[in-house]
Amino acid sequence: MTSSNELFERARKLMPGGVNSPVRAFGSVGGTPRFMVDAHGAYLTDADGVRYVDLVCSWGPALLGHSHPDVLAAVHAAVDHGLSFGASTPDETRLAELVMERVPGVERIRMVSTGTEATMTAVRLARGFTGRDLIVKFSGCYHGHLDSLLASAGSGLATMAMPGSAGVTAATTAETLVLPYNDTAAVKAAFAKYGDRIAAVITEAAPANMGVVTPDEGFNAFLSRTTAEHGALLILDEVLTGFRTGWAGYWGLTGANEGWTPDLFTFGKVIGGGLPAAALGGRAEVMDYLAPIGPVYQAGTLSGNPVAMAAGVATLTLATPEVYAFIDRRSLELSAALSAALDAEGVDHSIQRAGNLFSVAFGTSATGVHNYAQAQAQEAFRYRPFFHSMLDSGVYLPPSVFEAWFLSAAHDDEAMAKIHAALPAAARAAAAAQPE
Repeated sequence: MTSSNELFERARKLMPGGVNSPVRAFGSVGGTPRFMVDAHGAYLTDADGVRYVDLVCSWGPALLGHSHPDVLAAVHAAVDHGLSFGASTPDETRLAELVMERVPGVERIRMVSTGTEATMTAVRLARGFTGRDLIVKFSGCYHGHLDSLLASAGSGLATMAMPGSAGVTAATTAETLVLPYNDTAAVKAAFAKYGDRIAAVITEAAPANMGVVTPDEGFNAFLSRTTAEHGALLILDEVLTGFRTGWAGYWGLTGANEGWTPDLFTFGKVIGGGLPAAALGGRAEVMDYLAPIGPVYQAGTLSGNPVAMAAGVATLTLATPEVYAFIDRRSLELSAALSAALDAEGVDHSIQRAGNLFSVAFGTSATGVHNYAQAQAQEAFRYRPFFHSMLDSGVYLPPSVFEAWFLSAAHDDEAMAKIHAALPAAARAAAAAQPE
């Protein structure tokens, strides 16, 4: 680890915490973060030449595996024509068409550069369309680092939120209500008190930032009905789950069959195929409130960047139903092997699942995890030794127990065998762990 140690020491002198995104710092698992220099198929290689089976997949975008040759070919072809035009390009339209083919509820779409930008714009659009000021979000759901959604719960079920980060003002979060996830009574109470002021409810289609949490049966449909009854909008955040958990994202696994559609979707990660791209889309009458034809302003110099659009078009074109079926099978296989290894060592746990995304929550077999309070109450101390045992065996897991595990179409039998071989020792390490 000589190179990673040296690189981290250099980085810490130049960047806050030595990283450009906090989870990369290994803060919750300890140790020195690995500096990666190569990614192909199901594998990452670090600066010391150590190769790992990757179960992060760039936090989702590497659906097809890293450096898929057809995606690289599309990117190289786009680069040959220029990196950025500051003008419209054909692939913006093609990517929009591909999204709309998969998600019929998207009648208009706006390309942006990041998931945070997509949710920020969706919130502004909801306020502009409804003429209302309040936003409802749920504890443990992450929608990017915009001020109004970096909020923590207030003192009651229907009270204004408190800042969830330094630098976020109380005035900003006073326009956000933070409720317990999967709690229909809390939602009813909020609408009973503030119904004529609520512009939108924003929720992850299936939360994956407090570990994976499955929406209770009918919960998202309830949100759709409730917002419609009160003239508010439902924003379904599929930045992480969109085109990752299935052909039409998590909505395609649930809402499409249950007969409800959100007013707005936000997308990211897979839609850019590994390059910075995101989008918001939804009902035409709502989306048409965006400039240049509507009064809600949004703009971005790099929105619809031609290289990112080429990667997104190639990725969605190659992400066939057969690809999703393969990843689904691999996900079930790996989560079963994980559970069996932990059972063999007597480690209490539950496997949290949303489509092909899953995570492990320690000490939760009695109830599972249905909300943020339960996620926080788990035996998180067991994850640190589990993580490092897997890392030492050449398997790169998310460096936090509160993140999802990702598989790709490149996780072949050899890669899976390496993961399976690493699980027994990691389970023993988790069993031996003690609270700090």
